[in-house]
Amino acid sequence: MKSATTTDVRKHILDTAKPIISGKGFVAVGLNEILLAASVPKGSFYHYFKSKEGFGEALLETYFAEYSVQLEAVLTQPGQSAAQRLMRYWQYWVDIEADSDPKGKCLAVKLAAEVSDLSEGMRKVLEQGTDRIIARIAHTLEEGITDGSLQPWTESREAAVILYQLWMGASLRAKITRDRKPLESALVATKRMLGLID
Repeated sequence: MKSATTTDVRKHILDTAKPIISGKGFVAVGLNEILLAASVPKGSFYHYFKSKEGFGEALLETYFAEYSVQLEAVLTQPGQSAAQRLMRYWQYWVDIEADSDPKGKCLAVKLAAEVSDLSEGMRKVLEQGTDRIIARIAHTLEEGITDGSLQPWTESREAAVILYQLWMGASLRAKITRDRKPLESALVATKRMLGLID
């Protein structure tokens, strides 16, 4: 069993690295930069992680675990319909991705294209993490059908996949254009798809 100190240092390294990698990417950031920022000796890195790739997998696993908690909080707001909760989630996405601070940015958006061809382990973590998000969105779509706030879907899972892919693409486009218009367009397209506007 890991000691509290070992667990705390490992978490500290991951927490320190997340905004750095969110801003610069995985390949561009060296271990020295992360360890210097975390005030952890370089020689001890391999005590916590087998390799930089193993570190990347741990970073993504931690990110998705934290994201799942945030997603659950947004999608389980009492007193709101499923449609309102979903739209709150998408608005949250706009606000985070349009912000210039890399701290809250989606690591899945940032790293998907960069690491999927470089690391099978990281690609698998990305696939599993995004699959869980899609499943949670699909569940909320089903809740919307039940509470009458959303139109019936032939297949909620398929609709959730389409929506998630729309938002991933809009986030990448927003990076290219450096403005929030692609995200705002995705918000309108989502409302139309959900039957919330004509």
